[in-house]
Amino acid sequence: MAENILIIIPTFNESENILQIISSVFRHVPKCNVLVVDDNSPDGTSGVVRKIINQNKERLFIIDRKCKLGLGAAYIEGFNWALKNKYDFIFEMDADLSHDPVYVSEMVNILKDSSDVVVGSRYIGGVNVVNWPLTRILLSYSASLYVRIITGMPIKDPTAGFVGYKRRVLEKIQLDKIQFVGYAFQIEMKYKSWIQGFKITEYPIIFKNRINGKSKMDQSIFWEAIIGVIKLRLFN
Repeated sequence: MAENILIIIPTFNESENILQIISSVFRHVPKCNVLVVDDNSPDGTSGVVRKIINQNKERLFIIDRKCKLGLGAAYIEGFNWALKNKYDFIFEMDADLSHDPVYVSEMVNILKDSSDVVVGSRYIGGVNVVNWPLTRILLSYSASLYVRIITGMPIKDPTAGFVGYKRRVLEKIQLDKIQFVGYAFQIEMKYKSWIQGFKITEYPIIFKNRINGKSKMDQSIFWEAIIGVIKLRLFN
């Protein structure tokens, strides 16, 4: 377990992408392990991963969950697994190839040298998003601005899903008390890290829209974030 780096990839119907993202992670971050957390994907994502586990013993792992319980719940299960197995640097990464693993090594260096949390940020150096319609860019950027105004948190991309944590951050945050499972989960994790006094650094990335498969975003996830931010501000 060289350098104790774990990348957690939650999946639901990502059979078209999962082999490519795992291969890319191992190519760009040779000193890391990967944990896939699959929510019983009907398209057989779990089976695709299991076919290559024997080729990547001690590096590739999977948790099969019984049903679709949401992004946040998948990450919490992955975080607890990471803590149990004593990883020092734990990353979140989407399965849809929107997060390029080429950035991980430098993000790990930031955690080692100067920070407790590192955020792969779409908005720290302008708007670095490829193949999103203008309406979605405006919605995402406006949501980020809304979060900053309500919470006071000085992060330009608080909804980002490409994030690395030092082990001590996840140990300090009470993972069993994380409230949200959708879009607001990412905001809540950063907010609780921030109010605990951990240093958060944004690292500029280029975010690419998925080519294969369908987005999991829907209106319920959006409204969870809108209401959730107010709850975070009032009750934390």
